[in-house]
Amino acid sequence: MVDYHVPDKFNIASFLLDRHIKEGRGGKVAVYYEDRTFTYGELSEMADKLGNSLRDLGVEQENRVIICLPDCPEFLAGYFGTMKIGAVPVPVSTMALPADYLYYLNDSRAKVLIVTARLAPVIDELRDRLDYLKHVIVVGPYDRHLSFETLLQTVSPSLEAVATSRDDMAFWLYSSGTTGTPKGVVHLHHDLLHFMPPHCNQVVALTQDDIVFSTSKLFFSYGRNNSLDSTFLHGASVVLNPSLSTPDKIFAVIEKYRPTLFYSVPSSYWAMLNYLEQNSCLFDLSSIRFCVSAGEALPPVIFERWKGKFGLEILDGIGSTDVGAIYLSNRPGQVKPGSSGKLLSGFEGKLLDDEGCIVPQGEIGTMWINNDGCTAGYWNKHEKTRTSLNGVWFNTGDQFSQDEDGYFWYAGRIDDMLKPGGLWLSPLEIENLLLEHPGVQEVAVVGVQNEPGLEKPVAFVVLREGFPPAESMEQQIQEFVRARVAGYKCPRKVLFVAELPRTASGKVQRFRLRDVLRTDV
Repeated sequence: MVDYHVPDKFNIASFLLDRHIKEGRGGKVAVYYEDRTFTYGELSEMADKLGNSLRDLGVEQENRVIICLPDCPEFLAGYFGTMKIGAVPVPVSTMALPADYLYYLNDSRAKVLIVTARLAPVIDELRDRLDYLKHVIVVGPYDRHLSFETLLQTVSPSLEAVATSRDDMAFWLYSSGTTGTPKGVVHLHHDLLHFMPPHCNQVVALTQDDIVFSTSKLFFSYGRNNSLDSTFLHGASVVLNPSLSTPDKIFAVIEKYRPTLFYSVPSSYWAMLNYLEQNSCLFDLSSIRFCVSAGEALPPVIFERWKGKFGLEILDGIGSTDVGAIYLSNRPGQVKPGSSGKLLSGFEGKLLDDEGCIVPQGEIGTMWINNDGCTAGYWNKHEKTRTSLNGVWFNTGDQFSQDEDGYFWYAGRIDDMLKPGGLWLSPLEIENLLLEHPGVQEVAVVGVQNEPGLEKPVAFVVLREGFPPAESMEQQIQEFVRARVAGYKCPRKVLFVAELPRTASGKVQRFRLRDVLRTDV
């Protein structure tokens, strides 16, 4: 494995982008995007122009710039250009709600937002409640704010990267906690060279000849790892698909661009398999060397069906926004279906019980990880930082057991987080929302696994007097949630109960609700 030396003065954007120009890859295709290609040289020039534009707008070192874009070259230019001037890019989801954007912008104190024309009106509605935002840069036609395209026409195409410290903030990502309040996960300029090489080298043996395609988007940590971190670390090429990753579009992209590495999540693999069955068709995936899965545990049935259909193993692993990348993974030819694989070299891991003691083999414990790329902490979340970091060790909050061969088996989150569709979901967020419904007196949300073993939220509801526990009420409650949050957060089923099981101290006993689901749902 390459052992990268990180000097005291180090700018990760320059390393990931400018290095390839200096080493003669300026004319190499970096991005395939909607019938167009962008070379490393062209992308570097776009990033430099964006960095100069931000400077002209008064963005200074350590200022935050929020990027709310789909997968596109402008996303990459915004990300690299922001970091080159020593500022901090903060990618956020294009699928969030107005309240989320209000939180992200005020919590991060971002001076600039780069956003699509589609979402710009949403920001306009919030403008009088945004305390720090000074400029909005819009990609696409929208005449009320600065135009991304126009800005780049009037600035220099050359930008010298700021000599940031290896320990300066490089980028943030927001990750929800158990209360549903997002945490600003802070990563430093040196982090990527510690958290990314293990997967690239030990799992997929990535080279500059690879073409990467990820169904997970750049604004998610997993998607950024795939389409940005690993690609530009090795001088490879990436296919960016800005649209929703439906099975038909995924197959079309694979056949058109012939990627060699395919990254997705279990629910997407399952949807692709079902699409093939429903449409009695088969696509050519012969260009793909390896398929990788993360985001949620991969059920064995999906692994077996995918391998049977295409002859390709899905290399399942697990990582986190906080750790930075995948730290456990199955390797080619060494897969145990249903497991998360083994620790990758470069990461230390230990399973601890509630008292901080190593658990015996086969028993479940909380995974703690040591890698110099783990988060430096959470922005404005002092207590959460204190409880998550203990010296060089980071508490992932993930529960595992380890077998005699060194493979780890995921058992869930210690804090009862759910992950439908590969996206973290706090049950408290949905519970608090459901309590706003006039017919809901008490509620608890837990996860249930459907036929292929994918996790979906289910709500146990105690109704107020006068509200009948009928099918129409279940639909009404689901519509109430769906109208207020992203669709994946909506309970797939609502079960009406007379009371919720609780401990003597009044806490809901979620394990008892899960037992009900295992027998009745």
